[in-house]
Amino acid sequence: MAPRRSSRLGPPRSATDTMYRLSVLSNVPSWHSAVSSQATFYSQDFGAASQEDLGEKSKADDWEWMPEVKAFRKRSDEDNMKSRGLGVTWNNLTVKGAGQDAAYNENVLSQFNVPKLVQEGRHSRALKTILEDSHGCVMPGEMLLVLGRPGSGCTSLLKMLSNRTAGYADVDGSLFFGSMNPQQAEQYRGQIVMNTEEELFFPTLTVGQTIDFATRLKVPFHLPSDIKEGGEFQHKLRTFLLNSVGLTHVENNKVGNEYIRGVSGGERKRVSIMECLATRGSVYCWDNSTRGLDASTALQFVKAIRAMTDMLGLATIVTLYQASNAIYDLFDKVLVLDEGKEIYYGPMEDARPFMESLGFVCDPSANVADFLTGVTVPTERRIREDFVYRFPRTADAIREEYQKTLIKTDMDKELSYPITTAAKRSTDEFKGAISYDRNRLLPKRSPFTVSFGQQVRACVIRQYQVLWGDKMTFTIKQSAALIQAFVVASLFYNAPSDSGGLFLKSGAIFFALINNILLAMSEVTDSFSGRPVLAKHKSFALFHPAAFCIAQIVLDIPVVLFQVTPFSLILYFLVGLRTDAAAFFTFWIINFASAMCMTAAYRAMGAAFSTFNGAAQLSGFMTSAWIMYMGYLIPKTSMHPWLVWIYWINPLAYAFQSLLANEFHGATIPCVGPNLIPNGPGYSNPAYQSCAGVQGATQGSTFVTGDQYLAALSYSRSNLWRNFGIVWAWWILFLGIIIYSVMNWNPASGQTGLLLIPRERAKQNQHSPPADEESQVKEKVSGSTSPRSKKNDGIENQLIRNTSVFTWKNLTYTVKTPSGDRVLLDNVHGWVKPGMLGALMGSSGAGKTTLLDVLAQRKTEGTIRGSIMVDGRDLPVSFQRSAGYCEQLDIHEPLATVREALQFSALLRQSRTIPKEEKLRYVDTIVDLLEMHDIEHKLIGTVGAGLTVEQRKRLTIGVELVSKPSILIFLDEPTSGLDGQAAFNIIRFLKKLAAVGQAILVTIHQPSASIFAEFDTLLLLAKGGKTVYFGDIGFNAQTIKDYFGRYGAPCPPEVNPAEHMIDVVSGTLSQGRDWNQVWLESPEHERMITELDHIIKDAAGKEPGTKDDGFEFAMPLWQQIRLVTQRMNVALYRNTDYVNNKFILHIGAALFNGFSFWKIGNTVADLQLRLFTIFNFIFVAPGVINQLQPLFIDRRDIYDAREKKSKMYSWIAFVTGLIVSEFPYLCICAVLYFVCWYYLVDFPTSSDKAGGVFFVMLFYEFLYTGIGQFIAAYAPNAVFASLVNPLIINVLVAFCGVLAPYALIPEFWRYWIYYLNPFNYLMGSLLTFTVFDAKVDCAAEEFALFDPPVNQTCRQYLADYKASLGARTNLVNPQATSGCRVCQYRRGSDYLYTLNLSDYQDGWRDAAIVVIFVFSSYMMVYLLMRLRTKASKKAE
Repeated sequence: MAPRRSSRLGPPRSATDTMYRLSVLSNVPSWHSAVSSQATFYSQDFGAASQEDLGEKSKADDWEWMPEVKAFRKRSDEDNMKSRGLGVTWNNLTVKGAGQDAAYNENVLSQFNVPKLVQEGRHSRALKTILEDSHGCVMPGEMLLVLGRPGSGCTSLLKMLSNRTAGYADVDGSLFFGSMNPQQAEQYRGQIVMNTEEELFFPTLTVGQTIDFATRLKVPFHLPSDIKEGGEFQHKLRTFLLNSVGLTHVENNKVGNEYIRGVSGGERKRVSIMECLATRGSVYCWDNSTRGLDASTALQFVKAIRAMTDMLGLATIVTLYQASNAIYDLFDKVLVLDEGKEIYYGPMEDARPFMESLGFVCDPSANVADFLTGVTVPTERRIREDFVYRFPRTADAIREEYQKTLIKTDMDKELSYPITTAAKRSTDEFKGAISYDRNRLLPKRSPFTVSFGQQVRACVIRQYQVLWGDKMTFTIKQSAALIQAFVVASLFYNAPSDSGGLFLKSGAIFFALINNILLAMSEVTDSFSGRPVLAKHKSFALFHPAAFCIAQIVLDIPVVLFQVTPFSLILYFLVGLRTDAAAFFTFWIINFASAMCMTAAYRAMGAAFSTFNGAAQLSGFMTSAWIMYMGYLIPKTSMHPWLVWIYWINPLAYAFQSLLANEFHGATIPCVGPNLIPNGPGYSNPAYQSCAGVQGATQGSTFVTGDQYLAALSYSRSNLWRNFGIVWAWWILFLGIIIYSVMNWNPASGQTGLLLIPRERAKQNQHSPPADEESQVKEKVSGSTSPRSKKNDGIENQLIRNTSVFTWKNLTYTVKTPSGDRVLLDNVHGWVKPGMLGALMGSSGAGKTTLLDVLAQRKTEGTIRGSIMVDGRDLPVSFQRSAGYCEQLDIHEPLATVREALQFSALLRQSRTIPKEEKLRYVDTIVDLLEMHDIEHKLIGTVGAGLTVEQRKRLTIGVELVSKPSILIFLDEPTSGLDGQAAFNIIRFLKKLAAVGQAILVTIHQPSASIFAEFDTLLLLAKGGKTVYFGDIGFNAQTIKDYFGRYGAPCPPEVNPAEHMIDVVSGTLSQGRDWNQVWLESPEHERMITELDHIIKDAAGKEPGTKDDGFEFAMPLWQQIRLVTQRMNVALYRNTDYVNNKFILHIGAALFNGFSFWKIGNTVADLQLRLFTIFNFIFVAPGVINQLQPLFIDRRDIYDAREKKSKMYSWIAFVTGLIVSEFPYLCICAVLYFVCWYYLVDFPTSSDKAGGVFFVMLFYEFLYTGIGQFIAAYAPNAVFASLVNPLIINVLVAFCGVLAPYALIPEFWRYWIYYLNPFNYLMGSLLTFTVFDAKVDCAAEEFALFDPPVNQTCRQYLADYKASLGARTNLVNPQATSGCRVCQYRRGSDYLYTLNLSDYQDGWRDAAIVVIFVFSSYMMVYLLMRLRTKASKKAE
């Protein structure tokens, strides 16, 4: 729903300009124009600050790059550039979203319960308030910290303040940027920027290429005086940004993502920050932008934006979870949200005293930010004794107290800022500065900076870089085109120039055009893979969508040329098409035009839809329509009048017409073989012969001219170039659709995230009102009477008490890179004992996750050296399932509920000796422990439509805990993305697990002092995976403080020791020292090695603490298959989009096929139509395969990323589950297609024939699904699979005996590939059942009409012919002495004889062979999945 703007949107009703000046301006921090490499590049803008101002103190003066910023600022002052300061003011801002907290997820059956859906639809749901009556003002040079627990509305507030109101049901109140309202500010969207939590990039680009692109598009038209040309400006800005976020060392590394190896998670977050800064904005909103950064890097990031805010007059709004006190102190103001209510807004230094005045107690070691967000949470807050009975308990109560304060009064005075002279002046200067930067070739209202030509150039460079970064996909595409060219050309090799070659040459031309369709189909998948990045760049106003579309075309031209030219050369000359230079180049250019047109068409289909399923439906249908109505399968003259319009809107029909005209114009084509009646010994006189079955041939003639043939098809050589122009006209139309669609792409909408309830679980959810992303997460009051406490009392009896000690020694991990071997871990030592909670820390990119992966046996690449042991012995077979590993990415089956995911893990990973009931009881314990009652019957879903980040994190931990890990638990960043309270709860819970004997190792980025104090030991890594410290932390971190203090880096009393260490090792306090060398030479290192050797020796001499049962998997294979298949069945049953798409595709294709070949008659031409309506059934496969492969690959990625590595179940169970879960829907699809098609074309209705057809159709559903799945099983990604599909499908279609009948297939292929082709037997069986017994009645123009020699009857003349070659022809007037009328066939069986089908029993034989092929295609899925499944690397 578009946001409804209230009539209250207008200037805030507030005090006068004078009052504003008196009360506010005196308190505003100074801000200036100038830049660093920014002031020159960031803005050249801010009003000339005086030289005296340069000495003013900024809170970020100690930032490493501050001197450079100040130096450039000074230079910028000299250029007298206008200010770009803007500021944001909002008042009475209320935002509402869709009313329900949760929505029902319909399943395949419940979606048809129309009465229920109508009944629910009648109840209009009240809107839910996400933000309530918020107000504030961030002036140029100010920084505001927005605090709130997950779901309190922080992200929604930032979206409002960055002018992103799309997707919300109602937006009410006033919002001003400077003195502009949101509509006026829309054209400046590139200056009002939001950095979201998601990291959206092209993963195959390097860090340098990513920032190159952003900086190229923000080069101002008027450059600073000390810079001569745009390239120099761009280079300086790029260098400054790489330096400021510390990414120069990974400039040439790929950005990567979950599945493509690239920079580390923390480094990827910094790429996101750097790209955002490259926009040179005026208002910045940063949404949890320190997530995944270590404490030191997070502090440096906030210092950087503090410095730029002070120097450049930016208005900066930041939301942070787990903000340290050092970060908190850098802000000017704080705004605290709770359930969407603003419980505090005012100066940073007044927030804590305000809350303390209400009776809340802030622990001296606590983070103030965590204290502020915890005041409404009963389990987190502490109350002064004298306030126990009168403190405000709710958000409303605190807000009421806040509204009585002078702070509120002072803050309200700022709300008049938009109507002040200062605001109007700064807004005018801002507009002038932006206009000064904007290229003069752009329109005045354009939000972009560089000219359209420069935008296109930057986009072209990036498109080539994306292509080069993914060379594998490009190579596959080109190789597939070449292979198909050779295969198809050899099928039609040296086609004769007589009537026998007419069908072959037409088939070769048809195939050339089909090839363009099948290669272009991957554009639909491609369109969705890059869309989020383009939507982000659109919000940054980097380029016009048309520039991106033109860049795609510029890339298309050489790529398509490279595709079409070799294909055309090979096909054209091997088939033996017209040997004439003009004819060849005409063929080539028309083929090129049609390839460009199809590429644009499928790209337009992808761009026009918001979901892949919608685009897949349309592309599947259009593929069928284009192929059927090209003029080959159904000649234009045979098309039914009600559907012939499809021919006229089919670009390929024009191309096919032109290519046929190009080939046959001016040719003379003699009739030969079965097309010449009579023929053979004794029949050589053309006066007594006639052509038969050749369109356009004159009765009584023995040849046909090319122009007669074309005229019979209603084609003409004179239309060739007209048709060529029409193909390009279609291309322009598709291009227009792409540009229009891309212009309307939006980033993820502002709709609040819903929890999804499976319809079949509706009753279980009735008593647990759901919470969601924008509704406050409530914590239970912990007390002796709570159910949780009672359960927790029994935790010791439930959890396995671990007695094994886990050690690693001299651990080194090396990977191959283009520049040589790279060491990621360098001689790392350590151990985890039972009852020990170990922290693994280091700066971003130090190798923390890598170490966990190596220890947990999750690596499949690279070389591992050193020893990893349990109880002094090599790792047991069951290690991977006996050790729990919570990965950083919360990867789960999205269509399972929380409880189902926990039960699945418990049933498959707990020992086979434990009864099922006990395993399920243990799941209840974990649900209680992690407080998941309110979400246990909700679908996991995806973020935004499913569990929140925090809920997913709890589930990830739960999935590992229910497996009862007997050795130890690894957790990678379990607190990332959580607020301070949730993070503390999780660490406190882990501490509880350690207390009952679990051994736990955790990587952690930004621990508060209270969280850090919960850990027992610390392994600290520096860049390159080098150890800096391993040992005890000590009470209040005293041990580690003493260690660093001894080597000249003492920790100040008020500083968080965790942040101090990271700063010392790799941040601003490193003093250039090699802390790894310091560690190696320390007595602590020597003691650690001695103790490690002792632990290994001692453990090896005792009985192992964990008994290895010798099984790789906990459960037997049959049980694995049963559980996995059950999960896959449930997931598909709930996946209505996927199943409906399948059904719609089959119903649509069947009705389309049936009405196109409506009521086929009994003439010779109708035999061809019977063949082609069956042939058309084959083409239901590509559309469905393109849809099923992404689903298969998504499931496989989940299996590869988590379930395979934890030895949850075997790959055999995985493949079986995926295959079997499709069966019910394939049966329904076969029924739907059969019913919607078979009777429309008037095929035989007798049960033996109709039943035979249905049997074969049913098994074809299984056959093509197996083919699609075995391609997907080995494909690295969905795009790769969509490129291999055309190659496989084309070869199968080409050699099935339709495009080239058996007798015309070259011998090289005829005796092996023809017989190994399942489509051959599919066509054979279907044709036999539908055509064999059909009677043939020639139409008048189909007869061969000729006179016999004088004094002979027709029977006498044709006696020898009928006894040999003409045995299957039908002479209808045997006694005539003139005008003999011979029909080519008597019955359908005569026609099938020419297709190598001589006996009715061949139909059942072929049907049985189709069944055999079904089994073999499924065997291929198993084989290719096995070949792809790599074993984990072990230490050498």
